[in-house]
Amino acid sequence: MIPAHATPAWIGLGANLGERAAALRAALAAIAALPGTRVLRVSSLYRSAPVGAGGPDYLNAVAEIATTLAPQALLEGLQAIEQAAGRERPYRNAPRTLDLDILLFGDAPIETPTLTVPHPRLHERAFVLLPLAEIAPQHVAAEALQAVAWQHIERLDAAW
Repeated sequence: MIPAHATPAWIGLGANLGERAAALRAALAAIAALPGTRVLRVSSLYRSAPVGAGGPDYLNAVAEIATTLAPQALLEGLQAIEQAAGRERPYRNAPRTLDLDILLFGDAPIETPTLTVPHPRLHERAFVLLPLAEIAPQHVAAEALQAVAWQHIERLDAAW
């Protein structure tokens, strides 16, 4: 049951180190276990090359959630999930065991020292736009998809 005062949010999930699919499945379970949070829908898995960095290909997905958490509390919960998965931040765009990003939170923009929503690079990345368009097409303009059409990304048929 989703509380009436829950806010819809869309979370980007990615991993390019270790057992990537298992890390994403575990992250979904951990997100669903956050207080006042329920996972509503999850996109297919996508495989893409790292953007602006080296390393193995990423597996990516987007999850739609409903949450009673405030944006900052949700961010802190997602960062705790990343930490539990062994996430390290040695440098910008470093390979990672798990990456969780708040892409959208309700309809209002958020600008704080620690959180910007919509995600500031949302419209530059096919690995976010394609899975988001799959489960929430109303949030992805055709022009945005056209702008990233050159980026190599592959939708996987593998079951979650």
